[in-house]
Amino acid sequence: MGFEWKWDFTFEILPRLLAATLNTLMAAGIGYGIAILLGLVFALAQRTPSRVLTFVVREFVEFVRSTPLILQIFFVYYVGPQFGIRLGPWVAGMIAIGLHYSAYLSEVYRGGLESVPKGQWEACTALNMSTAKAYRRIIFPQAIPPALAGMGNYLVGIFKDTPMLSVIGVAELMHTANAIGSESYRFLEPYTLVGVIFLAISLPTAALIRVFETRVRRKLGLK
Repeated sequence: MGFEWKWDFTFEILPRLLAATLNTLMAAGIGYGIAILLGLVFALAQRTPSRVLTFVVREFVEFVRSTPLILQIFFVYYVGPQFGIRLGPWVAGMIAIGLHYSAYLSEVYRGGLESVPKGQWEACTALNMSTAKAYRRIIFPQAIPPALAGMGNYLVGIFKDTPMLSVIGVAELMHTANAIGSESYRFLEPYTLVGVIFLAISLPTAALIRVFETRVRRKLGLK
């Protein structure tokens, strides 16, 4: 079978794929939001005086990072009901992808926190600042800029991993392309369009992240 691109078919399926792109962006955005918040919780939990809490969180983070995302998606969606946790495909997918990337972002946060000079921590203690105030006013403003590059990379990564949610029926971009292929027995056009759409979103996003990081570091007087 030779190469045969059908433009009429391409324009016919394009609206369906663009609509599915919105679902993909929403999945990536919600998942990333969960990852940002939960990753920060994990990073801070590993800096508490409690050795037990630090050990448990550290081992949990390593477990999540060491197992495939698709396995975690299956576990949340299919194994969860055996423990009385019944979630719809969208909710299960958001939780799984958010949890997975929170483990990686916790390490990004940890690197940023460890980049803050020891003297800054000692100054907070000398000024008798509360822990919350010290983090908010002194530590985070210095820890976040070095972490922006890693945070940006994982934003692009989480967007590219959203097709894995199709395995539990989440109607994102890849799921829609598979459905179109199954209906029409043509996969060239839908899969090619999916690749083009991912490139059209990922490349500008990565560029904007680099610009944002540069401006933040420049504003704070960092190199």
